[in-house]
Amino acid sequence: MRRQGLLLAWIATTALVSGCGPGASACPAIAQATAVSVTVTAGYASQVGTLHLRACQDGNCKEGDLELRPGTTSVDQGCNPEGDCSATASPDGTRVGTLMLDALTESAMTVTASGAGPDGSALPVRTLQFHPRAVYPFGEQCGKFLTASVTLDSTGLRESA
Repeated sequence: MRRQGLLLAWIATTALVSGCGPGASACPAIAQATAVSVTVTAGYASQVGTLHLRACQDGNCKEGDLELRPGTTSVDQGCNPEGDCSATASPDGTRVGTLMLDALTESAMTVTASGAGPDGSALPVRTLQFHPRAVYPFGEQCGKFLTASVTLDSTGLRESA
């Protein structure tokens, strides 16, 4: 038992020391959401009443009806003389939704979107196969996050940039 305590103390000390010193930066302690996000373009949003998404990866599939909320874009509000900068969110006409997944890997994923228009008529079924992207929002020293984002418009599904 004493050995385990010493081992834990050594690991904690090593972790603290490795995060300190010149040039070191702290990594945020946040978890990544394992999800597929969809953005319905502003030009197509009025034609979508309900949206159902099915995502399959590594032999596992998850599906559900999405709650679509108004999308926004960031509007720069500038910086003050002290160097503090700000921005605000402004509606952009898009609608966005998220399908939570049990897991997300870098392997190929197939996403299928279906749904109905505001009048109840069926939307065309659209399918896309793509690979989730690895991003390093806090620098490579903080590890990668995987993102799976698609955009839906009148021509179909495409991977979001």
